[in-house]
Amino acid sequence: MEALSIIEKKGPNYILMELTGSLNGYTIGEFTEKMYNYIKEQNVVLDLNSVLQIDSAAMGVIFATINDSEEYKTKVFIMNPSESARKAFDKTGFTDDFNIIHSVTEVSDVS
Repeated sequence: MEALSIIEKKGPNYILMELTGSLNGYTIGEFTEKMYNYIKEQNVVLDLNSVLQIDSAAMGVIFATINDSEEYKTKVFIMNPSESARKAFDKTGFTDDFNIIHSVTEVSDVS
């Protein structure tokens, strides 16, 4: 059975979501709900270091929340993507469009 664990940590100008496991059509329900709620209020940092797999449904949610966050003047950051996560981003052809960071210290306040 595929599973996704989400651990949340609050920072000064962001919410950090540490994801572990598979991010796919079967596991994205809670992830999607949290992402859409958080982008309305603050920046979101997705720590993908322990993600084993990302499918097209999950990529769609990430793309959509990145686009929708602009409306709320917040940003979505991708932190330390695992090899499989990086491959999923590379497959989109839009890797350069993602805010990929290596540390939460790189998150800047959005006014």
